[in-house]
Amino acid sequence: MTLWLLPLLPILSGVLIAVMGDRSRGWLGGLAVAVLGGTFVLALAAVTKDWTAYLIWSDALRLTASLTPISAAVALMVPAIALAVVLHATQHEQARGLGRLIGIMILFTGGMELVVVADDLLTLLIGWELIGACSWALISHKWRDIENPRSGLYAFVMTRFGDLGLFAAAMALYSATGSFDYAGIATLEGTFQWIVAFGILLSAASKAGQVPFSPWLFRAMAGPSSVSALLHAATLVAAGAYIIARLEPSLSIAPGFSVAAILIGVITALAGGVTGVLQNHAKRLLAASTSAQLGFMFVAVGAGYPGIAVLHLIVHATFKAPLFLSAGLAGDAAGSYRLDKMMLGQSLPIVGGLTAIAAVGLAGMPPAGGGWSKEEIIKAVEHTGYWLPIAVMLGGALSAAYTTRFLLLAFSWRGDDERSIEVPGMMETIGLGILAALTLTTSLLWYPPLAEALAALLDMTLPKGSPLMLGLSLAFVAAGVLGGVYLVRRHPTLGTSGATAAASDWLGLPKLITIAVVRPLDALARTTAWIDDTLIDAGPRGVAFMGRKGAAFIAEVDNRVVDQGIRNTAAFGDWLAQVSDRFGETISDGIPEGSARLTGMLGRDIRRLQTGLSYHYYAYIIGGVIAVIAILAAGA
Repeated sequence: MTLWLLPLLPILSGVLIAVMGDRSRGWLGGLAVAVLGGTFVLALAAVTKDWTAYLIWSDALRLTASLTPISAAVALMVPAIALAVVLHATQHEQARGLGRLIGIMILFTGGMELVVVADDLLTLLIGWELIGACSWALISHKWRDIENPRSGLYAFVMTRFGDLGLFAAAMALYSATGSFDYAGIATLEGTFQWIVAFGILLSAASKAGQVPFSPWLFRAMAGPSSVSALLHAATLVAAGAYIIARLEPSLSIAPGFSVAAILIGVITALAGGVTGVLQNHAKRLLAASTSAQLGFMFVAVGAGYPGIAVLHLIVHATFKAPLFLSAGLAGDAAGSYRLDKMMLGQSLPIVGGLTAIAAVGLAGMPPAGGGWSKEEIIKAVEHTGYWLPIAVMLGGALSAAYTTRFLLLAFSWRGDDERSIEVPGMMETIGLGILAALTLTTSLLWYPPLAEALAALLDMTLPKGSPLMLGLSLAFVAAGVLGGVYLVRRHPTLGTSGATAAASDWLGLPKLITIAVVRPLDALARTTAWIDDTLIDAGPRGVAFMGRKGAAFIAEVDNRVVDQGIRNTAAFGDWLAQVSDRFGETISDGIPEGSARLTGMLGRDIRRLQTGLSYHYYAYIIGGVIAVIAILAAGA
């Protein structure tokens, strides 16, 4: 269970920090160092102690985590890079919303650690979803500008489309094996094997910004520069290359997987290289370079060298993160990310110097570690013939060209510079300095015994290359550097207008996506909506119409028949009541009145009998006796 601590520490801490809200920069910086430093220590302990973890949900579902040599290396890299980047963010980004930003960045790091330690597709999916949601929140961080949430949504939807492949892969694996475990992938055959292999490849390509998903990386530049550094170096984008390298032994069994990975990587490396050369926006140039560099990693995986891909991933993180941080500092100082408006070397000499160290790595020049890992990729594809190594070399030349252009335009000296530039403080450059130091450290990889020892730790063998290819590759790099210098001197505003500006937006790929995908899908949605409103809803509407008509008819019948009967009944009742009233009045009043009159008459008659003469009374008595006797005689 202990391996769960590795992702849980930053996940829980990140949520807590985000909920607590804004605090002082010192407090947030100290907390970020403590959490991410603790995460690095946990990763070190997990690697040395061979930690594992599992969580049983049911007999069929369980989450598992373990570390392979490749995943162990990435698990150490993620918190190390994140620590420097998040520390920089605490000292540089806007104070408003800083607590939320730092909390989500740390949560983002925890999600990436979950992706790294996952040993089954279900655990991977949980981490995959977490980093996807965090990337949306971070890109949309400055949400008061409506374009930023839109960019975040664009990036989220684009990567979500690719994620469908991972969901399909998980369902196929479970259907075939009854489990989500990575170990089951190698046992697949036929359709299930194809769905799993290419579903994961699709999802990895979308996360890694490979063609045709690359344009979302430009939209992701709406986020703060620290977010761009973390996203491109150690988390979301890196996850795409990591997962196919982690699963390469199983995925490469599927027919066509290796060729597809190489094609995606080569096309992206060349397209990203050309796009980077034409870009005049500092962050977008670096974003294009990320696609290109990860394209190299896809090539290495397709060539059967996932360990080389991961080494390039780690080295790439050390130089790409500081380049984004320096781009952010330069953009804030110049008030724009336009490279032709920068030339800040005189105002920001320390930042320029640290950027130069990282730029050598991106250019692929010796003695930088980036140069070593790129040459190892060329060695890895030498066995395929000449065309593929030369294509990678051409991608390397483009890398050297756009890196040279970036460095010279952003930090060259400008003699007549009279601008009032706010110089970043020492605390803002600490993170940049740490990352530049890591970049320098990777230069040790040119020392063969050290490189071989590292390869042994990753349980792999370094590829063998020819001196001819190495010389040719270095010639390509030199040509790229010279090309970059030429463009800066002759065409410093390249990519700001005309055809080059249009081509700098991924060679028109966003427009192609709009025409080939967005508009047809939008038209399809409108058509289905019309069908739904016009045809499918016609049935219910018809029933409703008939219902309304029936109700109106019933109401009419009710009004004319039932209500009329009631009204007639009421009228009859009224008439009867009136009649009853008159009759009852007569009866009820006649009886007492008649009784009263009769009683009165009797009283008056009786009073006549009371004469007061005794002989009258005797006569009455005798008459009465005679009457009684007569009655009795008649009865007898």
